[in-house]
Amino acid sequence: MACRVLLDALKLRHQVELVDLTKHDFRQGLSSLGRVSEVLKMAFAILRKRRKADLVYFTISESVAGNLKDILFYVLLVGKLDRTVIHLHGGAGMRVLLSSRHPVIRWINAVFLGRLRGVIVLGQRHVPTFASLVPLSRIHVVQNFALDDVFISPEQVARKFAKLRPLRLLFLSNLLPGKGHEELLEAVLSLKPHQRDMLVVDFAGGFETDDQREVFVHKISQAGFVRYHGSVAGEAKRALLRDAHLFCLPTYYPYEGQPISILEAYASGCAVMTTDHSGIFDVFTDNMNGFAVAKQSVQSIRDVLLQLLDAPELLREIGEFNRTIADQRFRTRRYNMEILEIIEGAATPVSC
Repeated sequence: MACRVLLDALKLRHQVELVDLTKHDFRQGLSSLGRVSEVLKMAFAILRKRRKADLVYFTISESVAGNLKDILFYVLLVGKLDRTVIHLHGGAGMRVLLSSRHPVIRWINAVFLGRLRGVIVLGQRHVPTFASLVPLSRIHVVQNFALDDVFISPEQVARKFAKLRPLRLLFLSNLLPGKGHEELLEAVLSLKPHQRDMLVVDFAGGFETDDQREVFVHKISQAGFVRYHGSVAGEAKRALLRDAHLFCLPTYYPYEGQPISILEAYASGCAVMTTDHSGIFDVFTDNMNGFAVAKQSVQSIRDVLLQLLDAPELLREIGEFNRTIADQRFRTRRYNMEILEIIEGAATPVSC
């Protein structure tokens, strides 16, 4: 989504040659011959188009195999590195890759990273990942955004919180191992029957495999207050966010960065329950934007839910605050302006 928004903005001001680096499944790494073929096609496209490019911009990967792909791209762009800007959309995985746990990978990356014109990260918590390899003047922080169409009006926020029974919880993300959906489900299923009657819990997003999906659907089959919507987009997604009181993402996913879904929840006037993981606390403050829970802790999630079932009115002020701060800090126009400023400033070569 972020790349599409930026591409539209770039095309208004520049001639853009696109090399599609899209990964078409959730699995990390070069997981099949088909993926290897995709990477080779990308490499040939870069070779064809690099000569005419005044600037190169691409998003980097966080898995070992994905990083090897990026290193291949650095090699192909060796004469353009001083006019190349990379963008890390994640965070946690790259911190591991460039740590002492992977000394060879760190060394190879260091050869190229120090020659780049710029590195863009999502928040201050990701700056130390690159600080020993890239001059601080070339590391830029640009926080994520929420699309304009998920913003609801202050009047809609007020109407939502005028009715707090049932209390509506929403998990909206790909349901991958580490995203926290399993712990959230276990926490809500552990509640007593009269407590369940005060809740509606919506899950939306895709699974890695059909087997994982079937296991999840079976677990909720006897829980009428829990619903799974599959992957959603457009009005279906906006409706779930618009109706939710509490957005839940208790993530410890190894490739997490700064989830756009949290910012979308702010824009939709939701309070948020999440974890101190990767770059989330760059955009989230406990007891201000919502409620922090411990990673992989069913009990921690349950404790917050019990608190809110006793005092759901706590959510109203938080939801109103989040809607306001989203308008001030997380609009697409701010994101595009900051990225364009970095990219356009990088079009002039610098000596390395």
